[in-house]
Amino acid sequence: MIKTHQHFELLGKKIFERAVIEPPLRMTAEMPNEACFFYLVKGKSNVIQPTQRVILEAEEGLVLKCGNYLNDYFNAAGADTCEAIAIHFYPEILKLLYDKEFPDFLLEVNKVKPVTYKKVKSSLLMTAYIESLQFYFDNPSLVSDELIKIKLKELILLLAKTNNADNIKALISSLFSSGEQDFKAVIEANIFNNLSLDELAALTNLSLSSFKREFSKQYNCPPAKYIKQRKLGQAAKLLKATSLRITDIAFDCGFSDLAHFSKSFQKAYGLAPSDYRLD
Repeated sequence: MIKTHQHFELLGKKIFERAVIEPPLRMTAEMPNEACFFYLVKGKSNVIQPTQRVILEAEEGLVLKCGNYLNDYFNAAGADTCEAIAIHFYPEILKLLYDKEFPDFLLEVNKVKPVTYKKVKSSLLMTAYIESLQFYFDNPSLVSDELIKIKLKELILLLAKTNNADNIKALISSLFSSGEQDFKAVIEANIFNNLSLDELAALTNLSLSSFKREFSKQYNCPPAKYIKQRKLGQAAKLLKATSLRITDIAFDCGFSDLAHFSKSFQKAYGLAPSDYRLD
């Protein structure tokens, strides 16, 4: 459950966001035209990208290129809520910010190979910066367009000053690169994860109906049927080849409910998982 959500806008675009969340919760973040610096103040988060996952602990951040992401929030020791801050980078906003004073470290962005993400460890400077944003979220009447511009430029310079200049070049370059992912690569990377079709569609940057059509075209099978068959096939292999508990196998293969897994497995293989292991 989202307990509080605040944001500050510039030219109609959300630049700074803060959310306090009561975990567990999964959220979808759609960023088709902007990159983002995502910072976890407290709690624990699992950021699901189209073909990989990144675990974030408290006081860690991620520089993310444009695209769609899923974010799982979890409880962490000593914290019953999660708090996250997101700062968005839009090409048009950056051009407005710098105009004729574009900084030297961003002049060669076209020569830099874009990256999908870069993890950023906290530092005294970063902690102080995040605390300053929290102060403004607690006192929103003090925020103006000019202040938003200053704080956005401050973050870019801060990241560049903390041995992340190459990452920032890659970030800016990524703003202008395609967010498209290889469809099958996304499916294969997430097929044993407990994701719904809606969530898989989001990771491929397609609507649900377009996703289903593309899936059937690529795999010659409806997505729900194909994915379930793959999950059950993987479970059958693990039952024969490992001594893992059946509960763990069900979870590892993307089933969140043991009873549902057992019923589906018996229907597909004619035996309960425990009997199949012994057969």
